[in-house]
Amino acid sequence: MSTHEPKRGYILISSEIESEYQRISEELRPSRVVGFIEDEFKIEHAKAVVAEAYISEAQTKYLILGANNFNNISQNSLLKLLEEPPRNIELIIISPTKSNLLPTVRSRMPIIKGQKKSSVAEIEVNLSRISYKEVFEFLKANARVKKSEAKALVEALYHKAAVVEKLVLTSTQLQNFDKAYRLLELNSRPQSVLAMLIMSFVGEKNAN
Repeated sequence: MSTHEPKRGYILISSEIESEYQRISEELRPSRVVGFIEDEFKIEHAKAVVAEAYISEAQTKYLILGANNFNNISQNSLLKLLEEPPRNIELIIISPTKSNLLPTVRSRMPIIKGQKKSSVAEIEVNLSRISYKEVFEFLKANARVKKSEAKALVEALYHKAAVVEKLVLTSTQLQNFDKAYRLLELNSRPQSVLAMLIMSFVGEKNAN
């Protein structure tokens, strides 16, 4: 018997979107599961979900929507479906954070938390003595990172500076960390955001 208990749809908060999708799909067998797993969930994905939802089913069908980012237009287009899903349709949304989702979406479904990775990614560079060469190598190694990966790197850089190296961050550096998260949410180029952060440590070192 399946260990998954059917619910009237829910939101799962987890950064492990792919693995959670696989886990839930396994638990829901032999029920039919249709996944819509994207890096960014856009209006065309929402339209595909709605179309799939209105294909009549004799047995329960689960639609799993997972993404690192859900844009507002796509979420608004799903509100009616979330409010009144067709017969035998259950929806599950997987998002790394609640803040990715509109209050109108969050209010329509219960929210549960998945397992989070407790470890923070390791940054090899020594931020207190970083050189321009090391900056270049770091940016080159992370030239093609996606937004979610860039967020993890921002967190790792902060952890390395404040916790591992115990540096006293300047007001500019602290502002840069805060700005980095906001810029990534606005879909700024990840490498430019990472360059802004890591270069602030080179400048600080050279100024001393």
